[in-house]
Amino acid sequence: MRDASDNVTAFKPRSTGVADSLGRALHDLRISVMDRCNFRCPYCMPEAKYGKHFAFLDSASQLSFDEIARLAKLFVELGVRKLRLTGGEPLLRPNLPDLIAALRGLGADLDIALTTNGVLLGQQAPALVAAGLDRVTVSLDSLDPHVFAAMSGGRGGIQRILSGIEAARDAGLTAIKINTVVQRGMNDHTVLDLVERFRGTGVIVRFIEYMDVGNLNQWSLDEVVPTRELVERIGERWPLAALDGQYPGEVASRYAFADGAGEIGFVSSVTEPFCGGCTRARLSSDGSLFTCLFAGKGVDLRSMLREGADDEALLATLRSVWQRRADR
Repeated sequence: MRDASDNVTAFKPRSTGVADSLGRALHDLRISVMDRCNFRCPYCMPEAKYGKHFAFLDSASQLSFDEIARLAKLFVELGVRKLRLTGGEPLLRPNLPDLIAALRGLGADLDIALTTNGVLLGQQAPALVAAGLDRVTVSLDSLDPHVFAAMSGGRGGIQRILSGIEAARDAGLTAIKINTVVQRGMNDHTVLDLVERFRGTGVIVRFIEYMDVGNLNQWSLDEVVPTRELVERIGERWPLAALDGQYPGEVASRYAFADGAGEIGFVSSVTEPFCGGCTRARLSSDGSLFTCLFAGKGVDLRSMLREGADDEALLATLRSVWQRRADR
């Protein structure tokens, strides 16, 4: 397993942090490396909109790894300590370990994570870990094959995802989470199966309330299963005890199994919004900076990069965008 001190060239930040208009520090950066996905989950990338004729970004329109690493370095200078690679499906981006290695070079103490549907994780896990990946979160909405197919748009396979999780563990990753979007009438009856499958394995399942994602999924409040209902349902089978938060801005509430078989988490994005404590910025694959997941328009950083802006100009832009932020 990689030693975090190996091949790391640290730099000395010129800035010590920045706060938004509500006093929230910039602490987390989500980096989308790919807008494409090999799933068509109805709640995220429905086939009706993202069919075979949908125009995804071409390679030239995506940020290069050098451009991503350069921006990430500046975000770190402004206080970011957590970097999460997302998509689309990030493992579709060729040579992703090269980017992870470049990000690891920004500091041994940075937390570098990846969110994936897990289909390609099995074959890539060793290289990802060797490059410096700390954590992985796998999206898995059900262990029932029919329910899984309905929620993935008929793409992928459960066994391949489970094998990918095992490959990640074999490669040395111990911080593995499962993200499960719970939709009433769709997969809520399979929640206990997921808990039972991963209880005691060290893998943490997190249940996410079904939420509106850009008005693409015909979202309805009637389909939301509130966290409190899931806690009660799971607690009847396996008694739970609430855990304290680990850091400011944490989105998941955590519960431990009373018998010591690990923990589970709940993301109550609808019934208990956590936007007021958000410390996250998002960089899209085309180089737009967003200060909220639901923002309709971002700040174009790609043009600045390609028109020759120096680091000081980029830093000034990043600082200004965050200081003006009032999303809550």
